[in-house]
Formats: sequence, structure tokens, C-alpha cells
Amino acid sequence: MTFEELKEKAHALPLKPGVYIMQDVRKTVIYVGKAKALKNRVSQYFQDSAAHTEKTRAMVSQIDTFDVIIADSEFEALVLECALIKRYQPHYNILLKDDKGYPYIRLSNEEYPRFSLATRAADDGGRYFGPYATRRGSQTIIDALRTALRLPSCRKKFPRDIGKERPCLNYHMGKCDGYCRSDAMKDQHDQAISQAVSLLEGRFQEVQNDLKAEMDAAAEELRFEQAAQLRDRIRAIELLGKRQKVLAGSLADTDVTGFFRGTAKSCFVVLHYIEGELASKDFDLFELPVDEEEDAMLSSLVREYYVDRPSLPRQILLPCELSDQVPLTRMLSEQVGRKVEFVTPQRGAKMDLIRLANENAKEEVIRATTREERQNKLLETLGRMLGLEKPPRRMESYDISNTGSSDIVASMVVYVDGRPLKRDYRRFKVKNMDGPNDYASMEQVLTRRFRRYLDGDEKFASKPDLLLIDGGYEHVQVAARVLETLGLDIPAFGMVKDDRHRTRALVHPDGREIGIQGVQAVFALIGQIQEETHRFAIEYHRKLRSGHIKTSVLDQIPGVGEKRRETLLKEFKSIKAIRAAGLEQLAQVVPKNTAAAVYDYFHGEEQSSDNAKRKEEQECE
Repeated sequence: MTFEELKEKAHALPLKPGVYIMQDVRKTVIYVGKAKALKNRVSQYFQDSAAHTEKTRAMVSQIDTFDVIIADSEFEALVLECALIKRYQPHYNILLKDDKGYPYIRLSNEEYPRFSLATRAADDGGRYFGPYATRRGSQTIIDALRTALRLPSCRKKFPRDIGKERPCLNYHMGKCDGYCRSDAMKDQHDQAISQAVSLLEGRFQEVQNDLKAEMDAAAEELRFEQAAQLRDRIRAIELLGKRQKVLAGSLADTDVTGFFRGTAKSCFVVLHYIEGELASKDFDLFELPVDEEEDAMLSSLVREYYVDRPSLPRQILLPCELSDQVPLTRMLSEQVGRKVEFVTPQRGAKMDLIRLANENAKEEVIRATTREERQNKLLETLGRMLGLEKPPRRMESYDISNTGSSDIVASMVVYVDGRPLKRDYRRFKVKNMDGPNDYASMEQVLTRRFRRYLDGDEKFASKPDLLLIDGGYEHVQVAARVLETLGLDIPAFGMVKDDRHRTRALVHPDGREIGIQGVQAVFALIGQIQEETHRFAIEYHRKLRSGHIKTSVLDQIPGVGEKRRETLLKEFKSIKAIRAAGLEQLAQVVPKNTAAAVYDYFHGEEQSSDNAKRKEEQECE
């Protein structure tokens, strides 16, 4: 990549924590760094080199490309940086190459398991949790577990030392349940260890609820000292919130897959964990039909990625279950001669890793797709779903709002290329209605709008590619009838809402419903248009009711809206002066067709009387 291409790529990075991996033309990793905000940090390398050190200038001159891995926190980025530097030994990194690591919490594999600190995860039968920031912090977590769950902290070994001596001081102080007293307490010990594992795996609420219930019971029984101890234990559990998930000791040989389906592009990501450390990231960008089911796409991607590979991980984490997961598991297991397991986590640390992989996939799509590409693909998809001949570049949406016959209004909202064009928004005050009637109101509004289009009114000169009518089948039938009467060929669809007032489908005038919830980008766009149309109508209606918009006889004249009414009143000062003005005077203030409508409104009866008198005189002659 050229320097300018690298600079542009850096500016496209997100303002999120993570690591960046610089590579030379041979794809050799030459530098690994961490950042609190990737965009800011990486962009600095491709700015004015005068501010760089000699080493940084030399390193930048060798960069051919770079990759990034998104993390959830700055500390996660630090731990990941440490692991990647140890793995790749980059030439321009001078720190973190030694064997120093971050501590883990180890749960031994024995009849009465115990917690201890470990420098790194090992394949020794124990369970590892972490890593954590410091040994002191890790020991604090172990102490919090022991205190909260009354686990032993002495040097006695169970079951060997059960019953040999009296319980120690911790038991008498209420810090231990005294498992050294009897082997009948084995089940209670197992339960406490299970709760400790739940805490380390992130299921805090589950254990906190149990302890809170115990605390409340103690308070009700007036055992206030015990209730206070339980309160302190609940607070101590909060220390476990410092658990990090970039590395996980249980992921000895695991791939974590992620997937993001964008509007124009999609991305499949694989995070490789080796010996509990995140070693690398693979990703593939591609175009896929956005209406294809996610599990079908993911199944195809997993097959293409893993089939015929000489080595495979023991465990592959998936963001969703695959319909052909069983035969795929068998095929991959036979491929490498050992079991390969697919896991779809629902919660806990592994689910956090899936979210991390999905976030990395999303960021790759965002960087690789321009906004114009996303909008074009979105409109192409919408047009294809609705059976249109071309993508709907200009969409108009209509809604009615009323509280009675005197306050019926309508809104016209315009979206061009997927974005609101507010200068083309229009508001209508529905006239001559005996009572609230949404169908008649919609018919009047659409007729007024498109008659003005046919009359050449510059404010209604643009012809939409698609009409979206707020309401269901009956509403869009009204729109279709108006368009047919006026001889206009414009596709129209009604926006059908669900129980939560969100647009769930679009309905054709013939009654066919087109579901949109399965395509997230289309669902989001139509929902946004519906909400904006409703907001604009309600806003106008509230202004009318609060008296912020004053009505006048001018509102009864076709072609005179709020702005033209204000223009006329500003120029002529009063209705009387407008009535007295000639056609030429009016045409100097408003367009000719509007001037003619105003003049005819005030002089129509007089003109009709003069015409009748003139005709009578001609007949007499």
C-alpha cells in the first residue's frame, strides 16, 4: 500500500481500544502496539514525520499494511499486545518480549478443589480463569471468593485432615464453614465451589441474588451482624468485575468466529486462540444476498474456511447454531482424526468472545464500505423486495394527525438516497371536513400534492419513485385510487405496524404484504421514515393547537400554504389589501398560478356577476 493509502486506512479506523499489527512487504509482523482509540493512535504514524523519533521513522518506512483487533477495554488491549509481542517477536518492539505474563486464577482438579495463583495457563487438568491485571488483584479476588462463600484458606488438605484437629480460628470468626469437622459436608463444599466458578465465569447476578436472599432472611430474623457480613461479601464479589476476556485459560485450542452482515458487504472473522492466548485474526470480506438466512450463510462460510485444512482447533465457537452442525462436526472430526467440537454460547465469557469477534467483523465492514456504497445497496435491496424496476432514489411518506374536524393536518416527508431532505418536507391543513376521516383526509392531501405537481408548481415539481403511506391496506388503496385518477404511475405501499407501533411490513394496494424485519438495514430505514413522518405531523398539529400557527381565510385558497400566507401578509399588511390588489401586484409577490388562485378566490363572485350581465346585454342586442 502507498503512504496515502495507509493514511486513509488509518483515518477510517474506529475510536475504540484495540491493538494494531504493522507488517512489511513480506507480511512479516514488524511492530505491535495498543491504543485507547485506534484511529487517533495509528493516524499519528502517517502524519508529519518530523515529530517522529529515528526508530519510528525507520519503522514507518517499512510498513506495507497493517491489521487491527478491536478490544473491549484499554486493559484488554494491553494484555493482547503482550501476547502478540511474545508470539511474533517484532523487530521494532523492545518491551514485553520476556516470559513475564499476567496472572491467572487456577482451580485444582482434586476431590476438594482449591484456588491458587498461576503465572500462565497450563494443560494440567486444572481450570484457569483470567488473566488479571496484577498478582495482588488476583489474590484479592481469591480472598473475596473465600470470604463470600466461606471456603477454607488454611493449609489443611482434605479429606486427609478431616476430623484430626479442632476447627481453626477462621471457623469461629465466621470466615469458614469448617469443612475439617466432617466429611458429610462434601456436598456443601461442592456447591460453594460451583458458586465460585459461576462468579469467575461472569454469572454475578445469580450468586448475588442467592446471597441477598440470605442477607434479607438474616435481617428479618434480627441477625444483624450476619446480615452485615453478607452485605460485605456481596460488595467483595464486585471485585470480580475486573475479570478480562481477551485471553481465557479455558481456550487452550479454540477458534472464535464472528459475522456481520452489512448493507453492501459482509464479513466473516475468526479469532485464533492458542494456549489460551489470542494469536491472530483472519477475516474475509464479500458480498452476499442480504435476505439469505444467517445460519445458512455461516454454515457455508465455516465449510469453506475449515474444509481441507491440515490442522483444526479442538473447539470452534459460533455466533448461532447451524442447521447442518451435526454432519459438519463429523466431517471435520474425520478430517483431522480427532473430535472437533462446535459450541454456541449463550452467556458468560465465551459469549463475550463471540461479541468481540462480531465487533471486529463489523469494523472491517465499516472500513471497507463507503457510505455511498451502503446506501446504493440498501436502495437496490428495497427496490428488489418491492418488485420495482429501479431503486427508489426519492421516497415520499405521508401521515394524518387529528383531534377533531377543525384540527386535521398531514405531513409529507421526503427521503433522497436514504437520507431526509428536509427542505422538501411539506405540511397540509386538511380543509372542509365534517369530522375526522383519515381516508378522506389522505385522499384530499394526495390529490392536492399531485395536482400541484401536474400544474407545474415548483415546490412540488419532483416526482417520487415510491410513496409510503402511514397505515394499512385501506390507506394505500386510497393512494392508488388518487394516482390512477390523476394518470400517474407511482408505486405506493402502506406501512403496517406491529403491537409496538413499529413498521413490520409494507402492504401493496392489492393486499400483498412484504415482510421487512428479516433485512435489518431495510427494517431500520423504513422504521426511521415512519417515525420521522409521524413526528413531523404531530409537531405541526401541536403548533396549531397551541396557537403558534394562526389560521386565516388565505388557508382556504389552493396553493397558499403557511409560507406564502406569511409572504402575502408581510407585503400587503392585511386581508383587505390583498383583496384589493390586482393580479399583477399579486404575481410580484407569489408565483403566477398562486396569484391567480388568490385573485379568483376574492373576485370570483364579482367576475361571475359581470360575465352574466355582459351575456344578458349581448342577448338583448
